[in-house]
Amino acid sequence: MLTTTDAQLYPNQSPLNHTCQLQKPLLSCPEHDPSKVDSCCVETFGGLVLSTQFWNTYTGLESQGQFQPKSHWTTHGLWPDFCNGSYTQYCDLTRQYDPIPSPNTTNGLPNGTVVPPYTGPPIDSFLEPFGRYDLLEYMNTYWVAWEQDNSGFHAHEFSKHATCFSTFNVPCYGPAYRQHEEVVDFFETAIKYYRKLPTFDWLADADIVPDNSTTYSYADIRDVLAEQHGGIPFLGCTGPRFNTTAAGKNSTDRGFTVLNEVWYYDHVS
Repeated sequence: MLTTTDAQLYPNQSPLNHTCQLQKPLLSCPEHDPSKVDSCCVETFGGLVLSTQFWNTYTGLESQGQFQPKSHWTTHGLWPDFCNGSYTQYCDLTRQYDPIPSPNTTNGLPNGTVVPPYTGPPIDSFLEPFGRYDLLEYMNTYWVAWEQDNSGFHAHEFSKHATCFSTFNVPCYGPAYRQHEEVVDFFETAIKYYRKLPTFDWLADADIVPDNSTTYSYADIRDVLAEQHGGIPFLGCTGPRFNTTAAGKNSTDRGFTVLNEVWYYDHVS
């Protein structure tokens, strides 16, 4: 037991036996004292879980056979924030598989711990010993990178975000742990969240579809997604600023005008 406790990545993590059937179900926010709950069963290093999605129309690597799926948003990742909205990143550099760390320090500042670029086998190859070719095929269809190979993007999402979940901490797996088991579990979990959030279909059912000329209001998009999900998501935009367009001439509104990202927030049980 002492060995397991000492091996825990995060401070003050639970010394319990990680048999989650014995842990009373609790919502991850408000945050819990990890000395009183099993941190392998209740998300304690975070608690506010974001399932994030992209809208893109090209990857930049079409010549290499990497395409965006038609009529679908793609998943960006599954991120743990603290209950107050702050977050950490690259929490375990022993599981750093990102070939292009961004940011390149753990706190994003020059005084932070340097995140070294990974040069080993691509993270997608970690799924092969588990026979999860089905998961890998789905990821390469709906977890698609932009101007980067998919595997490098998947590695970025795992290394930056998954290592900051208490429930994907390696000691949680006990003596039967197989190398990279938590990588497979994280990818599968991220996909499960994504599949429950069909953004394109929800918007299309409300006659909101991608168009280069027809415009939609923020409120219209927000309300459709909030009704379906149960909470108001964050909507991210890119493209020209409104006051530089013909419709926004002389306006003080400098907001971006092309919808390209949505973040759904959840507490987990």
